[in-house]
Amino acid sequence: MKTPSLSLIAGAAALAAVTAFAALTAPDGTADAAPAKAAARLPVERTSLLCPSSGLSPLAETTYTAFTPAGGSGGPAGSADLHKSASADLDDGKKDDGKKDDGKDKGKKDAPGKPVVALKEPGKPVTAEASGAGSPALVGTATGRLAPGWAAQETTVVEAGAGRGLLGVSCTAPDTGFWIPAASTAKSREDYVHLTNPDDTAAVADIELYGPDGSLKSDVGEGITVPARSSVPVLISTLTSQAADDVTVHVTTRTGRVAAVVRASDETAGSDWLPASTGPTDTLVLPGIPADATSVRLVAFAPGDDDADLKVRLLGKTGAISPVGHDSLHVKSRMTASVDLKDLTKGEAGSLLLTPVQSGKRTPVVAALRVVRGSGDKQEIAYIPATGPVGARATVADNRDKGSTLSLTAPTADATVKVTASAGSKGGEQTVKKYTVKAGTTLAVTPPVPSGLKGGYALTVETESGGPVHAARTLTLPKGGIQMFTVQTLPDDRSTVEVPAARQDLSVLDE
Repeated sequence: MKTPSLSLIAGAAALAAVTAFAALTAPDGTADAAPAKAAARLPVERTSLLCPSSGLSPLAETTYTAFTPAGGSGGPAGSADLHKSASADLDDGKKDDGKKDDGKDKGKKDAPGKPVVALKEPGKPVTAEASGAGSPALVGTATGRLAPGWAAQETTVVEAGAGRGLLGVSCTAPDTGFWIPAASTAKSREDYVHLTNPDDTAAVADIELYGPDGSLKSDVGEGITVPARSSVPVLISTLTSQAADDVTVHVTTRTGRVAAVVRASDETAGSDWLPASTGPTDTLVLPGIPADATSVRLVAFAPGDDDADLKVRLLGKTGAISPVGHDSLHVKSRMTASVDLKDLTKGEAGSLLLTPVQSGKRTPVVAALRVVRGSGDKQEIAYIPATGPVGARATVADNRDKGSTLSLTAPTADATVKVTASAGSKGGEQTVKKYTVKAGTTLAVTPPVPSGLKGGYALTVETESGGPVHAARTLTLPKGGIQMFTVQTLPDDRSTVEVPAARQDLSVLDE
């Protein structure tokens, strides 16, 4: 039988042997003495994107576009695919549009595992088409050198009937929380929150609604199950008995992750997707208000315990102006505030800048704009959420040979950006152009188009100097005398991640 003293001696000897072996096998025998290195920024190796279901109308015609900028990671080839959600597969073949099945229906079930959109190389977008009420939600993952900056867009045209309009949305990365101002439970609106789960296990989400007087009470918005790799649309007017013109939607998850975006439909002004606002933060930029906007409505929400007092300024072509009678906005804690800015652009494209009235009181807020073009039965609607800066690089995937306007805003300092029009999806060579944006202004330009373009193309914006720069792209596709349009913002694509340097530390073996 071993005594305690002998056991201690044996243990100490074994530990010494391990320490000596580790020291001898360390590279050059000096790794543990080397100073720690600063964290490096490396390309991401995996990216997820989720596209909501666009098939709420039998007249819907949808284009999916996916793209990864060239010149990124030189790592493994990887893949970048968008697949039908599991809920879409379950619904296939169960919807009858009154037409005989000719075997060419784009909404029919694909072969198991077959992607709807598959990107093979960076620098060139790929597209896919879907028609009718069966257009599914898509769940996608990019890996290897296709992951950094991977972007996708869903663009839908509904020429008539319920939900008429041009609806565009940049496919969304999953998260555990989203703030979406500018939704509505009014009788004239039909707004759905689309919740899409990318993972192999179910997610459980809560939806909270806040109107002008505070929380809109609801029990049915709690504990919503989103099955694995599936999408669930929720009509928000069914979550409460209270009607409100302006509502802020807050989506959180108890378990898992989702992507959340609102499809907002107005019975007179058309429809579009309403993405989440950036933030909450004390300073917000909402870029890309079209020059011919006939109505601009600002909706803001303060999620914290303090009220917010915001200075409202329009950054136009030559500088900043304060809207007459609306140079500030008071936002009460946990209440949705709104103001109708009418046709504040006066024929000049611009962006809205929200800052604290008092520099010492910085209350976080979220915000979005409801923008209308046209009048009467020729109205069309789009939404612009507050967005972060372009940063190192940002991309909008779906552009056409005509109809695109790029808005660049530099709220605090002069900036120079490089704009790359990618190769076309069916042919054409990339084109590059640089722009300088003066501090406190918005520069609205017709972006470059690839030479010999065939198909669609992507626009990538990179900050070269100065800044920050905030950007948005307006896509206009006239239909039936209506200037149908949609606006997508361009926040930083987060294609790199900070990776801390690691070194061997053998001192832990001596403790």
